[in-house]
Amino acid sequence: MFKGQTLFITGASRGIGREIAIEFAKLGGNVAIAAKTSDPHPKLQGTIYSVKKEIEDLGGKCLACVCDIRFEDQIEAAVQKTVETFGGIDILINNASAISLTNTLDTSSKRFDLMMGINSRGTFLTSQKCIPHLLKSKFTPHVINISPPLNMNKKWFAGHSAYTMAKYGMSMCVLGMAEEYKDKISFNALWPRTAIFTAAMEMLAGSDVANECRSCKIMSDSVLWILKQPINVTGNFFIDEYCVTQAGVTDLDQYAFKKGEKLMNDFFLDGDIDYTTAKL
Repeated sequence: MFKGQTLFITGASRGIGREIAIEFAKLGGNVAIAAKTSDPHPKLQGTIYSVKKEIEDLGGKCLACVCDIRFEDQIEAAVQKTVETFGGIDILINNASAISLTNTLDTSSKRFDLMMGINSRGTFLTSQKCIPHLLKSKFTPHVINISPPLNMNKKWFAGHSAYTMAKYGMSMCVLGMAEEYKDKISFNALWPRTAIFTAAMEMLAGSDVANECRSCKIMSDSVLWILKQPINVTGNFFIDEYCVTQAGVTDLDQYAFKKGEKLMNDFFLDGDIDYTTAKL
């Protein structure tokens, strides 16, 4: 399905990014992973090299690039290496992110800079470096930011203004670039309706929280649906439930770790909307 296409994805050494990379490779696409985790983390499984091996063991093609997207030269080097290896870039997924749910007084300048540097600035710069290559794509070029709809409800700012500002910066890239590159590159955002269980989530909240979460598979399935859309499907803030429903999924329980359990709502989404039909 994606044979001949190259995906450049940030932050894919584990979690949602890893799942997307593997599922894309299964369908014949080339994958370039740009992330900073080259050595095993003492508490979190996964490196760029372990994901590369997983993909290659499945018969796929993967390039692992050590890249901290806070640094422009590292992004440029990763993009250049990808183009040299695979001949171009057709899809960009800005997945890398940093989070700190701290209030104003408890958010250090170092933590603020980390979130802004990875989420907003890193997404902007990675997009900037990939756009010249996306414009040359022989396929339908896509950019997907793993970021939320721009919900201005003040409750999503209270208590963690810095994180919200940084995350919304990613979404504002979608809003602006979708219009700037209309009919040339498709830019969309994707966000989960519920919490997604990852190794990082387990480290923060314990293994029992899995019962209130969905698996990463709902996000990878959503990405694959978006990548099948024509270039005029752009500037949207897609929710995973909407994407998989459009793809023909009728049983969302397949993504839950424990069927019938009450799921934890994700940030930035108000609870009175049916996200299986709502197009934001």
